[in-house]
Amino acid sequence: MEFLGTPDIGPLTFAGLMVASLVTAFIGVFTGAAGGIVLLGLMATVMPPLALIPVHTVVMLGAGMTRTMIMWRHVMRPAVLPFVIGALLGAAAGAKVFIALTTVWLEFILGAFILLVTWMPKLGRFGGERGRFGVLGFVTTFVGVFASATGTLLAPFVAASTPDRRVHVATMGALMMFSHLAKIVAFGFIGFAIGRYVPLIVAMIATGAVGNWIGEVALLRTKEQHFRIVLQVALTILGLRLLWSAARGAGWF
Repeated sequence: MEFLGTPDIGPLTFAGLMVASLVTAFIGVFTGAAGGIVLLGLMATVMPPLALIPVHTVVMLGAGMTRTMIMWRHVMRPAVLPFVIGALLGAAAGAKVFIALTTVWLEFILGAFILLVTWMPKLGRFGGERGRFGVLGFVTTFVGVFASATGTLLAPFVAASTPDRRVHVATMGALMMFSHLAKIVAFGFIGFAIGRYVPLIVAMIATGAVGNWIGEVALLRTKEQHFRIVLQVALTILGLRLLWSAARGAGWF
């Protein structure tokens, strides 16, 4: 089954992924996190594993670009350059080195880390700002080559560095845009071709841009205190979900 030349994707699935991109883009802006990992989970139910992460990466690149264009005035600029340098190094390492940790340990470490930084925000402000975001660029992008949706790992650190919800969302969009761009370069070196998925990617980027715009409108109408509560709840749920998944994978339940 093909629709517009997209392998194994019918018209209903194609339309469903477009809607999923819109909804998760809105979630990503309004909660400051979670959109990418929710979209990854939805795409995983209908797409082949080998295509999943590269296609998801390109779609999230488009989402980050449109979000940054909409909210560029609020981007925390001092964090960008060190993050980009770290991201390039992380992508290069990820393209050559297969991660040694099992999925169970990776989920456990990420879940515990997210909960610690979310509930102990001083941990999210370790070291100097430039060095911190350089390290985050490397780790986020290196892990992202294998796991794709790593915005959740970055979100608590950005939240700890800024008290303004608009700066948080705009900076997340810009940093993850560069992280995804670095990963796309890495996938190019690995040799994955996404040509047959271009129609789906373009459609999902377009609906994701609409979701970003709706999310920004909702964000501007939300009080800072309410946004922080939503962000903390979203990150807590995602951290606990990772720990639960790791525990099940280890056979503890």
